[in-house]
Amino acid sequence: MMEKNSGRRNEHVVPGIEVFLNEHLDWVKDKKVGLITNPTGVDRCLTSAIDLLHQHPDIHLTALYGPEHGIRGNQEGGEHVEFYIDHRSGLPVYSLYGATWKPTKEMLADVDVLLFDIQDIGSNVYTYVYTLGFVMEAAAEFHKEVIVLDRPNPIGGTKVEGPLRSADAVSFMGRFLLPVRHGLTIGELATMWNHEHNLGVTLKVSEMQGWKRSMYFEHTGLPWVMTSPNIPTEESAYLYAGTELLADTTLSTGIGTTRPFELVGAPWADGEKLEKEMNDRDLPGVVFRSAYYTPMHGRYEGKLIGGVQVHIKDPSKLELVSLGLNLVDAIRHQCPDEFELEDGYVNIIGNRKVPEMIMDNQPVEKIIDSWTDELNQWVTEVRNQYLLYS
Repeated sequence: MMEKNSGRRNEHVVPGIEVFLNEHLDWVKDKKVGLITNPTGVDRCLTSAIDLLHQHPDIHLTALYGPEHGIRGNQEGGEHVEFYIDHRSGLPVYSLYGATWKPTKEMLADVDVLLFDIQDIGSNVYTYVYTLGFVMEAAAEFHKEVIVLDRPNPIGGTKVEGPLRSADAVSFMGRFLLPVRHGLTIGELATMWNHEHNLGVTLKVSEMQGWKRSMYFEHTGLPWVMTSPNIPTEESAYLYAGTELLADTTLSTGIGTTRPFELVGAPWADGEKLEKEMNDRDLPGVVFRSAYYTPMHGRYEGKLIGGVQVHIKDPSKLELVSLGLNLVDAIRHQCPDEFELEDGYVNIIGNRKVPEMIMDNQPVEKIIDSWTDELNQWVTEVRNQYLLYS
């Protein structure tokens, strides 16, 4: 578990949904409103944004749009969600993770402005940010406005890590060539994309109050709502951008256990040896404990996995990409004949050179050095121009 410091908690971060309702209702006056959200779209009292907007006398909410897992979180990951009527509000729900990822003209026929309220987790391998991208493209095409109700980046807004995604490594995810860990809020991402990619959207961001870039989610005082079935806790969110780098290999990321992305390993791995190896590497902000687990579903369902649990000591010191690549390196070295990178690994890391370097037994430090100059240039010349919070 992460070491909590209750003295550092900040009870005064106000999410964008509340700031919008308190200060920006004029943005939607006499307009039909569509809402893109999921269970993370809540106020500080855990009231759903759907209910807050639907019940508000000055807001005309006409349609809902669901990302992966649906607006109420009742869909499995990767499952295509089709059109339905929301049983609580009676509003139509259009899927943005089904037959189409981009809202069609028909889906937007009864709205003038689209509100986006979803908690991101700071990784470029997470579908919600790309749902936002598709929404912005459709809004520009069909002349709709977009309002982003901003939320914290739970892994902070200062660190940026990993290679910039190359154009030949783009799928549903990665369409805007971000690094693995971007260090931006969802509102900052939207602002950057609108300018850098010339989307031409009429965009507003309802900024949070009280959020600072150095904050991790534990410091915000906001309630944690799991962002997807495999991100149940703050700890899993903090580690995802790092230990997700074990996905699309013959390793396990702990999916199918109660601690996804905290438990990692492989059927052939020796947990005690891995614990010693990883602790000897002296990675900042974490400590490792040997662990054995049997996934209840997913990769290696029903098989005993040897590995480690990653325990967070200080999230502000975490170097997530280094963590993920060091775990890959250490587990692979225990039994290199059992280790494989699958074709999809390029989509995880976002760079075709990195898998080659891993399989060529290059040191982790050399792999990271291969992208550092390009990343630093992007941070200085692009990313930092769109920061909304000091």
